[in-house]
Amino acid sequence: MRAAALGAVPALVLVLSAVLAPVAPASAAGKPGVTLSRSEAGSGGSVTVTGSGWRPGTLLMMLICGRSVPSRGVIGGTNSCANADGRAVTTDAKGGFSKKLPVTEPPEPCPCVVHVATVTGEKAEADAVFMVAGHPVEPLPKEEGGGRISVLTDTRLDGSSGLLTWFGSPPSRTLVLTVGNVGTAPVRNPVFQVGTAHGVFAPQWEEQQWRGTIEPGRKARIRIPVELSAGAHGDYTVSLKYGGKVLAEQPWGVGRPWGVTVFWVLLCVVVPAAVFRIGMAVVDRVRPRRSTGRAGHRGRPAPAGLTLRLPWSDPAPRTPADASASPALPWFTPDDDPGTGTNGQLSAPHENGPTTQTRKGHA
Repeated sequence: MRAAALGAVPALVLVLSAVLAPVAPASAAGKPGVTLSRSEAGSGGSVTVTGSGWRPGTLLMMLICGRSVPSRGVIGGTNSCANADGRAVTTDAKGGFSKKLPVTEPPEPCPCVVHVATVTGEKAEADAVFMVAGHPVEPLPKEEGGGRISVLTDTRLDGSSGLLTWFGSPPSRTLVLTVGNVGTAPVRNPVFQVGTAHGVFAPQWEEQQWRGTIEPGRKARIRIPVELSAGAHGDYTVSLKYGGKVLAEQPWGVGRPWGVTVFWVLLCVVVPAAVFRIGMAVVDRVRPRRSTGRAGHRGRPAPAGLTLRLPWSDPAPRTPADASASPALPWFTPDDDPGTGTNGQLSAPHENGPTTQTRKGHA
C-alpha cells in the first residue's frame, strides 16, 4: 500500500502541473483561421466572418474572391476579388475578430473563398470556402507539377530617381532576386505576378513573364522592372508572387515630386502678375489724354513751341522791387505825364494851355 501511494505521487504532480500550466495562445498553437456563419449566400446578402489565431491588434482585410480554393490560394491575386466591397477589421487582444461581410459577385467565376489577409506587418492569410449563389462556376486551371521556384537570396530594388521624377515622371525600379528550382522538373518561361501596394491598401498585381529555363537544382538571377504611376509618392511595398504564393516583398519609399509643387507656385505668382501688367498697359493705351496747356483743345496737348500770352499776364516773374514801383501807361512816357510836375507832384493846368483856351472859347 505504501509503495502504491508513493508511486501515485509523481502522477498527481504531473496532473496538477498540466492543469495549472498557462494556456498557450491560439496563434502559437496553430495557423490563423477563419470560419463563416453560412457557406452560401446570394449577392446583396451578408456573411459573418469569425477569425482566431491572429496576432493581437492586427489590421486585416476581408474579401470575397473567385477562382480560388484554400489549397491553392487565390489564383490571379486580388484581381480575382471584389475589392470595392471588402471590409477591414482589427483583431482583439486575443487575436480574434468577428464582423459581417457583404456578399458581392467577384470578377472571376467560382469556386470562391472568403480571403482574409494581414495588411501590415508579418504576412499571414487564411481562406474559407464560400459559394456565391447565382454566380457562374468554372473548373480551375490544371496545376503544373514537378517544378517549384524558391527564393534563395534577399530581394532588392535597383535604380534611382532622376530629375524627371522630381517633376512628376513615373518612378521606376528593377526588382532583383535569385531563385532556385527545388522541384523535379524544369521551369520554362515562368510567369510572375508583381504587386505594388500603397500604404495599407491591397496590392495591384500585374503579370510579367521571365524568359528562360530553370533546371531542377539550378538557380537563376531574375530581374523584373517595376513602375508606378506618374506623381506617385509615399510608402509602397513591392511583392512577387508565383503559383499563388508570395515569394518576396520589398519596401519602397518614394519621395514627393517637389518640382511639380514649385511649378504650380510659380504659375500662381507669375500668371496673375503678367495679366495685371497687360491690363495696365491696355488701360494706359485706351484712356483719354488730358491737356497740358491752355492753348490746346480739350483732350489734346498744346503744340510744342507755341505759347499764348494774354494782355494781363506777366511774361516775366516780378521781383519785390518791381512790385513797389507804379507801372506807366503804355501811351504815356514818364516825361509826358500831364499830372506830374517837374518835382513829381501834381499841378494845375496852365492858363495858356490848349485845354484852357478851348474852355474859354466855348464860354
